[in-house]
Amino acid sequence: MKPFSVVTLGCKVNQCESAALAGLLESAGYLPAAPGESNNLVVINTCTVTAKAAMQSRQAIRKAVRNNPHAVIVVTGCYAQTAPDDIQQIEGVHYVVGHGDKLRIAELACGAGPKPAAPAVVCHDIKRECRFESFSSVAPDARTRAFLKIQDGCNAFCTYCIVPYARGRSRSMPADDVRLHLDRLVGDGFREVVLTGIHLGAYGKDLKPRTSLAELVASVAQSKNMLRMRFSSIEPTEVESELIRLMAAPQMPLCPHWHIPLQSGDDDILKRMGRPYTRERFSRTIADIHRAIPHAAIGADILVGFPGEDDAAFDRTVALVEQLPVSYLHVFPFSPRKGTPAAGLKPKVRESIVKQRCKLLRQLGEEKKARFCHANMGRVVQVLIESTGSGYARGLSENYLPVMIPEAGQAVNSLVRARIERVEADLTVVARKV
Repeated sequence: MKPFSVVTLGCKVNQCESAALAGLLESAGYLPAAPGESNNLVVINTCTVTAKAAMQSRQAIRKAVRNNPHAVIVVTGCYAQTAPDDIQQIEGVHYVVGHGDKLRIAELACGAGPKPAAPAVVCHDIKRECRFESFSSVAPDARTRAFLKIQDGCNAFCTYCIVPYARGRSRSMPADDVRLHLDRLVGDGFREVVLTGIHLGAYGKDLKPRTSLAELVASVAQSKNMLRMRFSSIEPTEVESELIRLMAAPQMPLCPHWHIPLQSGDDDILKRMGRPYTRERFSRTIADIHRAIPHAAIGADILVGFPGEDDAAFDRTVALVEQLPVSYLHVFPFSPRKGTPAAGLKPKVRESIVKQRCKLLRQLGEEKKARFCHANMGRVVQVLIESTGSGYARGLSENYLPVMIPEAGQAVNSLVRARIERVEADLTVVARKV
């Protein structure tokens, strides 16, 4: 057996793909390296969503080369797809593999023979890709929660985003394949599956016959074995009324949890970003969810310091977030990405101002999270137990609350009904089994 490691940067989709790649490598005769063990093969699954992410990818590649002088080094992922020539210049890299050839990494590594003297690039034009590459059902959290990628690529072309150039056009896993993978995961004992994708709300628009995420959810929810299903991120314009209705319906396995990118609360900045909605449209979406499912967790992404974001534009973002019933925030500073229209936009926002604005919004996010936790006091929730120890079982509620329950025989990967009794200073919710 030959030891290997996979280093993953970036999003949940990358994590899904890394887990699938690890499975393929094990099937090909490789074995995950033990801590401190020398590797025969290291795969770095890169990210390039921002300039900082690309830099971190380069750092991870150099670290892998430095720490594994005798290993075959394979670089894949979004940075490999968009900048293979740059990666070729990093000494010690043997293969640069684009998204369309990820599934061939085990084949390349197994048949490599002597290490190539110069990095071999296996990367085709992702814009021409129209097939969904079905990875095996994967579970980055190997005990409780599985992540299933059902969509890839993006057609949106927001002005700040490199992802459509890295992942190609939107394409979906056929519904029958989704059901097959879900049945396999449920059969393997997973109590929760997270449906994920680069542009999840676009699911099914490329299939023939055309379908939708709502239709998919309605069909898979009929399985008596499906216990909990959750979405990753979904665009505000794609939160259909039918999806909200399905989530609100009793006995549906769909967890009341939404993660919806806002990016800015200013209409002019949204227009410059190429985002297809206004602050009013976003507000209506959140209000519709909250009205139908008052206890649903609603997270939002915000991009701070986009070119042209003056004090008034930022203040409008803060005011919008303050008035909306969002539960938590993910706040990111704008990072100009070479190859995107926004990289050349002006006026730039000073770095010191961006840092101040990020700090303020993160504080607001903590306040929102605290209010949401306290608003759930007295409610009975269903907790998926992820770990036990020190007298407590710990897990996540269906509406994304981190919950601790006094341990009384709760097993990892069990679902427990518990009533919320108090909220700790770190916003961990303490509940008691009912």
